[in-house]
Amino acid sequence: MFSAQLREEANPVFEAIYKHPFVTGVANGHVPKEALIHYVKADYEYLTAFARIYGLAVSKCETREEMDFYQSQINFVLHSEIHPHNVFCKVAGVKYEDLQRMTPPPAADHYISHMMNSAVHGDIGELMAALLPCPWTYQALAAHIIETKSPDASNPFLEWILFYGSREDGMPDVTSELCKRLDKWAETAGSAAKERARKAFLKSCMLEHAFWEMATTEQDWMVPLKGDTLHA
Repeated sequence: MFSAQLREEANPVFEAIYKHPFVTGVANGHVPKEALIHYVKADYEYLTAFARIYGLAVSKCETREEMDFYQSQINFVLHSEIHPHNVFCKVAGVKYEDLQRMTPPPAADHYISHMMNSAVHGDIGELMAALLPCPWTYQALAAHIIETKSPDASNPFLEWILFYGSREDGMPDVTSELCKRLDKWAETAGSAAKERARKAFLKSCMLEHAFWEMATTEQDWMVPLKGDTLHA
């Protein structure tokens, strides 16, 4: 299957994510407060863009069933994925409302631009391929933490881990559904279209890893400007 081929090719990136200091910090229950704050600020902007891209997916759908799927994911992003953000905020001792509306750091901005480019200029297959690494890597890293660390209530990130690794109505279903839809698309797509989707998927995987690094290093623009002038 096309999605399985993509996953196999991206395996080195998945392995690197499992070993990233931010992810291992979540597994062990210790992530610096500043890294958590930087992550939530950037991810709030990223997920806002993610919801918009799901909206663009609706415009490319051929059936109402497809439209309903992407519409449901918009609701998931807007209303359910605030929970893992709130877990990080609780650990960091900050209010979620205080971390919203920032200029995305370079890595997050690059990721958003990449997904938007695939959504606007690509077909539905390329769009799905660009979106898929987000839910897939989170599902995989959470499952990896559960399997290797067996986290319990002593880990302050337990709810975050279970949200992505164990919930029946959470990310695993999104991953499997997107894989199924991408595989169905690939059955009739031409070689050039599949290559564009492949490149979009692999780039998103690499940008997922870059996102964790961005949070850990508190990456920002090299020359700060007064106010939030870069915000779209």
